[in-house]
Amino acid sequence: MRTQNLHPWDLTPREAIQLQKRLRKRIQTTGRLSRRIRYIAGADISWDPATKKGYAGVIVFSWPGLFEVDRASAQGPATFPYVPGLLSFREGPLLLEAFQRLKVEPDLIFFDGHGVAHPRRFGIASHLGLLLQKPSIGCAKSRLIGEFIMPRARRSAQSPLRHDGKIIGSVLRTRLNTQPIFISTGNRIRLVEAVKWALACSDGTRIPKPTREADRWVDQLRKTDLNVAMPSSPSYAVA
Repeated sequence: MRTQNLHPWDLTPREAIQLQKRLRKRIQTTGRLSRRIRYIAGADISWDPATKKGYAGVIVFSWPGLFEVDRASAQGPATFPYVPGLLSFREGPLLLEAFQRLKVEPDLIFFDGHGVAHPRRFGIASHLGLLLQKPSIGCAKSRLIGEFIMPRARRSAQSPLRHDGKIIGSVLRTRLNTQPIFISTGNRIRLVEAVKWALACSDGTRIPKPTREADRWVDQLRKTDLNVAMPSSPSYAVA
């Protein structure tokens, strides 16, 4: 899967912020999806706090049905510090490496993070959606910025997430009596369509299946790698 090479990754946090402000002008949040959706991907990354090593994973599902058709991963050290609002510069290189290893190219991508519901309207779903040139959705478990009224407790209830007088996302219930999730446009999709796809991909649990399964997998990759790397305890004979 090809990606656009729009910028280097070896930036300072200050340079990264300026880049976000420039690239956000390229994000498309209006218009309808330009092609039929046949494959949907979920992408996530898990970090080991001790080694600062990341485990990125992408799983592709067929639509309809959400049957897995492909998956790819990448591992490596963090090359950018943890800075709130600059998540994509820490996670982007490894996630793009995983996307490049896919054999089945997705038509729509869910990211575990925010899109335009971001201080500079350029979260990880927008950033990587732009580089991958694909419709993308930010699907986050918690709010980064904005104000909202808690939606009703029924499934599909939602309320707008607002910031500086503008709607930047949707606070969405995907399940009865469960905490809502925060949906925002990444790139090349309208918010109303992003919400529709989030509900369509929710199969009875809080988190839509593509991101939920990617989240589980990257945690497994991290734990498996740590178990392999950890030396076994010596055995002692009992007299």
